[in-house]
Amino acid sequence: MNRRTPYDSPTSNRRHRATTVAAALTGCALVIASGAPVAAHGGGPGGGGHNGGHGTRTDYAALGDSYTSGPLIPKQVDANCARSDRNYPSLVAAERKVSTFKDVSCGGATTEHMWKAQGTNPPQLNALQRGTDLVTVQIGGNDFGFGSIIGTCAQLSAQDLKGNPCQRHYTTASGADQLTLKILDTAPKLAAVLRAVHARAPHARVLVVGYPNLLPEDGSGCYPSVPFAAKDFPYLRDTGKRLNLMMRVVAKLNHAEYVDTYGPTIGHDMCKPPAVRWIEPLQPASPAAPAHPNAKGEAAMAGAVLKQLRKGHGH
Repeated sequence: MNRRTPYDSPTSNRRHRATTVAAALTGCALVIASGAPVAAHGGGPGGGGHNGGHGTRTDYAALGDSYTSGPLIPKQVDANCARSDRNYPSLVAAERKVSTFKDVSCGGATTEHMWKAQGTNPPQLNALQRGTDLVTVQIGGNDFGFGSIIGTCAQLSAQDLKGNPCQRHYTTASGADQLTLKILDTAPKLAAVLRAVHARAPHARVLVVGYPNLLPEDGSGCYPSVPFAAKDFPYLRDTGKRLNLMMRVVAKLNHAEYVDTYGPTIGHDMCKPPAVRWIEPLQPASPAAPAHPNAKGEAAMAGAVLKQLRKGHGH
């Protein structure tokens, strides 16, 4: 039933393009552009055959992973997917007074789960119909593997608390950064998701929601609260920025709008005191999963989505 593979063919030489950050970002654009053409959809960039979220009726579908679903944030309405009724899609739906709201975000989801059932959660793309006119998509973090990366870097920190054992671990013998390569590998998968969204909801306004700021913007650390080595904090901060930049580029090339949640959450990372932070550390003090947004973080992401919706199409 209109099922597609979630993967485009990656280019064979991408591992030789990413020896520096600049080369990696150039490679990102090349990998994305090498995919199949974007499926035609009504209204040009951002859709527009319907009201796209600005009229009296809005059919809204939210796709995503745990950053979307809001694990452990009260009230949990789907234990299998760790989905909260205070996650950012729910807040956006309430503020916009949408007519129809389908939140199929699920903790642990990858781009594969757009096409494939995840436990009791059906394929997320099944939530879309031709009449859907607003879609938010926040996916790719689990394809990239940030959860396992955080665990690895925390484990390695004991080797050299003042150095960068995590960065060294993820640097190949040729000097390429493996995490940048992982981001490049994720780009065509996200592009395929967006093409499938446009195919199933051809008139929808589609928003790609980026990931928030997890670590101090100034590169400082907060060991042992967040157990990374000192010089790995800026490395992982920059990795998160590259992931978001890839998402921004993929959105642009696939007729979707990008929502920046990184900028609005700077100063509220998981190193900040409990009263200030919107992202919980590896031992949360507020109801939230480790290294995930708490209720304030979800509200901040909702604010970023609503701000983008107020801008109108094409921004």
